[in-house]
Amino acid sequence: MTAYAMAEATDLAGTQLRALREAYDPYTTERLADTGVGPGWRCLEIGAGDGSIARWLADRVLPGGEVLATDLDTRRLASGAGLRVLRHDIGQDPLPTGEFDLVHARLVLQHVPNRREVLARLRTALRPGGWIQIDEFDTSYAPALLTPDAAAARLYEAYLAAKEQLFGAAGGRVTWGRECAAELRDAGFEQLDPQPRIFLWRAGHPGLELQLCLLEMLRDRLLANGLTERQLGGLAHLMSDPQFAACSPVVYSVQARRA
Repeated sequence: MTAYAMAEATDLAGTQLRALREAYDPYTTERLADTGVGPGWRCLEIGAGDGSIARWLADRVLPGGEVLATDLDTRRLASGAGLRVLRHDIGQDPLPTGEFDLVHARLVLQHVPNRREVLARLRTALRPGGWIQIDEFDTSYAPALLTPDAAAARLYEAYLAAKEQLFGAAGGRVTWGRECAAELRDAGFEQLDPQPRIFLWRAGHPGLELQLCLLEMLRDRLLANGLTERQLGGLAHLMSDPQFAACSPVVYSVQARRA
């Protein structure tokens, strides 16, 4: 089974998925709606998490359509009207040929070391004229904009650097969000439409709640990577401080079609 950088089975997973849903579902669904997805479509949702996007799609493809929601961990997914669930490793497991009108993946493929091979298989899984939408971060850009003092700014920068090192060591690519469109083109996709977006993070924003979850989920590895318990406590306090503000990573929502 592929080892993904941020794949953790912890009690925080539910909180993590809620924060992800609240932070990014509106942008994801806005872009998916632009494909014209509607009744009769067959869709593949990769790394479906708790199924929020899969359910959104299922509501639109009925009658006559179906969404296949896949993940390594399907415990938070439930089949329903127009929605089928499959435990599946996109890095290794096969896909049907010419089956789908739409394929979507969010914050998944940058964790998969053989992502170029995966893109080729996803193209084959689409019907001619079918759409793909990949939503990914470029985590190389996520600066703090306001901190209580210079020491807090340095601490946040140290956290970002340590997290990127862990990510890369597990086969992830922090800049893949901005590279995704070119790799889709190289895989044979057409009508490429990359759309970047940045969000402002302040205390209480679900994007920062997601960061707080990751801070705890990666605690042991961050400590092994050189951060201290005191620094981790300081980071948790900083990201909850009303004086703190940061840019989110750039989110690239990239759409393309199979010819």
